[in-house]
Amino acid sequence: MNVLNAGLRFLLELAALFAVGYWSWHQDVGAFRIVLAVAGPILFAAVWYTFNVKNDPGRSGKAPVPVAGAVRLLIELILFGFAVFAVAESLSQLAGIVFGLILLAHYVAAYRRIAWMLRN
Repeated sequence: MNVLNAGLRFLLELAALFAVGYWSWHQDVGAFRIVLAVAGPILFAAVWYTFNVKNDPGRSGKAPVPVAGAVRLLIELILFGFAVFAVAESLSQLAGIVFGLILLAHYVAAYRRIAWMLRN
């Protein structure tokens, strides 16, 4: 993955964490909303960090729980898909569409990484 796309991916990951937290905040009106707003991004980050393809050059090569590349890709798509939903639900449908299109552009540009993941 080239440096620009890696930087974009990092920004997309941060945006996804923010989107999940923002969406979680709006799921309750009481004090529990704080718990949701903190727990949502922590759960997202925990899943993102834990399940990796062993020796993935895009993720430092470390894998707390090694999974097949296709499984990791599915996890990424589910997590990012939920983030797109969260943006569309809590901000606007247009913002969700834009976020989704930027994610799609990232994955198109990262086609070599996707091919590597599907082989491993």
